[in-house]
Amino acid sequence: MLELISESAPIFTGVVFAFTLLIGSFLNVVIHRLPIMMERDWRVQAAELINTPPEHDIPEGRFDLVAPRSRCPSCGTLITALQNVPVISYLVLRGRCAKCKVPISARYPLVELSTALLAAYCAWHFGPGLEALMAIVLTITLVPITMIDADTQLIPDSIVLPLMWLGLAMSLFHPVLGSTALFISPNDAIVGAMAGYLSLWSVYWAFKLVTGKDGMGYGDFKLLAALGAWLGWQKLPIIILMSAFIGAVISITMVVARGRDRNIPIPFGPYLALAGWVTLLWGDRIANAYLDLMF
Repeated sequence: MLELISESAPIFTGVVFAFTLLIGSFLNVVIHRLPIMMERDWRVQAAELINTPPEHDIPEGRFDLVAPRSRCPSCGTLITALQNVPVISYLVLRGRCAKCKVPISARYPLVELSTALLAAYCAWHFGPGLEALMAIVLTITLVPITMIDADTQLIPDSIVLPLMWLGLAMSLFHPVLGSTALFISPNDAIVGAMAGYLSLWSVYWAFKLVTGKDGMGYGDFKLLAALGAWLGWQKLPIIILMSAFIGAVISITMVVARGRDRNIPIPFGPYLALAGWVTLLWGDRIANAYLDLMF
């Protein structure tokens, strides 16, 4: 069976789609609970520092990515395993709680389906092998980073730092696996991580010195460092330019079309993640097309 999967791109892609559909369901838990866990830890630490009791709205008892079991946020009914099958359960329940019939956000199946489609495309693009598996790991990690930053303007260290270290660790296999799109040399990975962090760090401080305001968060520096560790310093200009362009277009559109206050901060992490994923797949082609256009 494993041999058949490794030799057939369509079968490999289908297996990846099915497996990452399940992972997408878990990512919904991460996206919802991790910011709450972070806030809970911060409040407890703050209460300890100022020697006061923690606030009463902090969840009591164990609260992590495993426990307590998922419940309907409206009526508190436990969600059974059959009601938690990715996408299918949502369609069977017609987007409503099985008991109280309160609508369930369409975001949950969309995250599951998007995760599976993006991962499956990576499997199809790279074909069976380690390179595809590592591309899938990067892809499914960028999903919660994107959604959490969009919701809270936070990029959790517990996700982005392991992503950066994994990128650096992969570079150690470069002499064995050869020069491919992901297994870059240690020099390229280390310089990529350093340059990724310092480039946005420099922009942050330059903007702050001129305006007196914070232009972005430190999580953005770490995310670009992680992308630099995975893709190499050579790909950073593509990621930065693409993310800045996408961010500017979306921001201007929101201000003009929706009347959004231009002083309200807009998270930059989703644009970095999108630009990084596009660069993962087509970075060399984009760079070559740009050089051909300019020269």
